[in-house]
Parts: sequence; structure tokens; C-alpha cells
Amino acid sequence: MKFCHHCAEPIEQQIPSGDDRLRHYCPGCDVVFYQNPNNIVGTVTSLGDRILLCKRAIEPRRGYWTLPAGFMENGETSLAGALRETREEAGAEPVTEPDSLYAIYNLPHINQVYLFFRGRLEEEVFASGIESLETALFSEEEVPWEQIAFAVVRQTLKLWFDDHRAGRFPVRMYDVHYGADRHVNMDLISQN
Repeated sequence: MKFCHHCAEPIEQQIPSGDDRLRHYCPGCDVVFYQNPNNIVGTVTSLGDRILLCKRAIEPRRGYWTLPAGFMENGETSLAGALRETREEAGAEPVTEPDSLYAIYNLPHINQVYLFFRGRLEEEVFASGIESLETALFSEEEVPWEQIAFAVVRQTLKLWFDDHRAGRFPVRMYDVHYGADRHVNMDLISQN
């Protein structure tokens, strides 16, 4: 950020009074511009023992499989965003319950928070959206595990299949970070 979008004055970087981080600041307007993490919202949508996945038509990881998910928009709730993304990417209308939050992943190294909600299809109706090359239902044995786009999606799928077998779906929260060897580490922070 170089110029204020209110008054066009050059932006400075400083630590505002009462804060502990370097921020973009406009001395002309006396406005602090905060940069906050992006929320990624999506669903783990099932039909029986199968999960709905989308093959990505966009970068990053074009051609790899993922859960329907994307950036939450201003003015929408996290669940509404997850359902919108599922409609846009998978042409599906999953049924969700009030307690459908399933997994939370904090990714501070890329300033993102992932929120996945459980949903179910009442019938086998879905279609590839503009951001998907293909959309399909997979049993655990059919999942193309080596072609899953993101570590958090792989982890969520493994959790869901285990939980489906157990008949119990606890909510989990993880902190995700990379080790020195670029290996993804997921530390379980809470589970209920």
C-alpha cells in the first residue's frame, strides 16, 4: 500500500499508539489500515459414505482434487460462504445442521484461517462450476490421495472417514506450520 484510498496522501508504516505491530498509516487522515487474515470456508459434503470433491480448474494446484471451498465474502456468515462456494464450485446444495462446523485450521504463515462445515446431499445432484474441471463423489478407497491439492484437505478427508466409521463428528482446531524441512505440521489445539 503506497497511498491512502481516502485522501491520496502517501502511506507510512508505524506502530500505532496502543498497538504492537507495524501498520500502514495515513498521517493525512490519521487512519490505520489493518491487514487481517483471509477466511477460507468450505464444506465436507457427503452422500452416504462418499465425499464430494472438485478437481481445480484454477491455480494454485490446478488439476488437483479439493473440497469445495474459497474466500469468505464481506457481508456473509462463514456457513453462508461455505454453502455459496459449494454451489459455485460443485453445483451442490448440501443440507447442514446448526452444529455443522467440523474443522478449523489456522495457517499464520500465509495469513489464512480455514473453516470446514459438514453437509450432506439428499440425492446425487452436483455439477462442475467454473472453477472446477470435474466434480465427483468418492469413497475412502476411491479418493485420489496423491492428487489432493492441500494438506488441510487431506487431513479433513482422513478425519471425516474415521469419524464416519465411528459415528461421531467432533469439532477440531489445528495450528498449521511448516517445519525446517518444509514438512507440514498440524498441531491439534482443541477437540470437543
